[in-house]
Amino acid sequence: MNLRRTSPSHLSSGAAAGRRGKSKLSLRLFILQTILFSSALNFPAVLPAQLRPSSEYELKAAFLFNFAKFVDWPPNAFAGPESPFLVCVLGTDPFGIALDNALRSKIIAEHPASVARVRRVADISGCQILFVAASESHLLPEILAKIRGQYVLVIGETDDFASSGGAIQFTLEENRVRFFINPDAADRAGLKISSKLLALAKIVRDAPATGKS
Repeated sequence: MNLRRTSPSHLSSGAAAGRRGKSKLSLRLFILQTILFSSALNFPAVLPAQLRPSSEYELKAAFLFNFAKFVDWPPNAFAGPESPFLVCVLGTDPFGIALDNALRSKIIAEHPASVARVRRVADISGCQILFVAASESHLLPEILAKIRGQYVLVIGETDDFASSGGAIQFTLEENRVRFFINPDAADRAGLKISSKLLALAKIVRDAPATGKS
């Protein structure tokens, strides 16, 4: 029997290969986890890599589309049967073209999806989803007053957004995009969120200081 003698250099190379193998395994597990998380709601398996701003907001744009599909939109949420399903971005737009790409040629609640950029709270009109950019999150009370009585799903990504009255809040946990849902806010907007979506979210309620209006 011929025994192959392993030199220290071979041991070093083997250890490095082992580390690379573990790294690849971790990456495969991360990819699998992301795909499973996404497929639970038929979310696209968009991988955030190192969560560069571009890939982070490509993922969030895809989530916005899928959020919309798991909300019951009453007919009177739209001005008419031919009206678009309008996803509005208030403030400094972090999505760029990613949101337009995610919604291009999409149909939501039997309405063609469209994107609108809004600079001022006073200009918010006809939105089904309103994404409040970080630049405008301090205006949340004013925003909620503006859309009171309308069927608008309000989404943001700043700390305490959901507990302050927003319906959905994006958050990053270990470089993964996750989200909080405030059912109180959805109820106030006259919207029912699917239990399937609620099961994937962290549920938060109105902060005591906010109360219900």
